[in-house]
Amino acid sequence: RSSERATQGAWREDAESRSGRGRALREITHVMDRIVVIGGGGHAKVLIGLLKKLPWNVMGYVDPEERGIILGVPRLGGDDILPELLHTYGRCGAIIGVGKIDASPLRTTLQQAVEAAGFELPVAVSPHAVVNDEVALGPGTVVLDGAVVNSGSETGRGCIVNTNSTLEHDCRLGVNVHVASGATVCGGVTIGANCLIGAGATVVQNVRICDNCVLGAGSVVMQDIESPGTYVGVPVRRAK
Repeated sequence: RSSERATQGAWREDAESRSGRGRALREITHVMDRIVVIGGGGHAKVLIGLLKKLPWNVMGYVDPEERGIILGVPRLGGDDILPELLHTYGRCGAIIGVGKIDASPLRTTLQQAVEAAGFELPVAVSPHAVVNDEVALGPGTVVLDGAVVNSGSETGRGCIVNTNSTLEHDCRLGVNVHVASGATVCGGVTIGANCLIGAGATVVQNVRICDNCVLGAGSVVMQDIESPGTYVGVPVRRAK
């Protein structure tokens, strides 16, 4: 079970980094004066819609491509403008607006880069989501409209708990996990880094999923997954 040990090790390391920062990150969600969205595609549009519901000043988005004004928010330029923003305004937050449809670590790479540059990484929770007591959300995690995160659950850095998805009690998500729209993760589940739980998928209670897995839309996971890959069907089978 080398993959399981690696997942546990990565989880412990990330949990340690979160333990001293979780409360401060939750406080940032209330006091962040300026925030920049990294990316300008579809996921960025959803995030901008969420951020406008929060008491934050969304300065704009950065993207190599000119995508025009998004929900009233302008493009500030490409990535090269980020140092200038910090120099001009000092304290700024950044949130990754690049979506996740595979097991790529791209979002983590982007998050590490903006954090190294000096940006803060707030947690963004929709006022129309339910996040219950004793929940820990890692830096840069977003919880979108209609999502539910129940007590005892924890996420790693840069996770997406998407629209109308459910993360039940005592779940653990590694870094860069996307629980897509309408997916249900039942109680006591552990999901490794970089995983995608597809739209409408279900992971039954106490299952463990290793790093770098993709679960297809509508799939059902009823036992542990110990090898990275793409899994589809009811119950899931490995597709590649």
